[in-house]
Amino acid sequence: MKMTIEIDCSPQEARSFLGLPDVSALNDKLVEEMQKRMTANMAMVSPDELMKNWAAFGAGAQEQFRNLMSAAVDAGMGANRNK
Repeated sequence: MKMTIEIDCSPQEARSFLGLPDVSALNDKLVEEMQKRMTANMAMVSPDELMKNWAAFGAGAQEQFRNLMSAAVDAGMGANRNK
């Protein structure tokens, strides 16, 4: 025997029927916070700001990155020696 039951209800009605909590207020708060952060970060996407940020990473940043990688390799070699 095969039986099909169709229930017509909204998501809110289904959640309350199953005893699930109402998280719509939390969802609204999270969406609002994400919108604030996106609006604040839009200024960083402007071409002027991007060029300022990229120019700040000139040769000095490359040298620091190379030093960081050298330090990581040296630390890894030291860990292998201790085994």
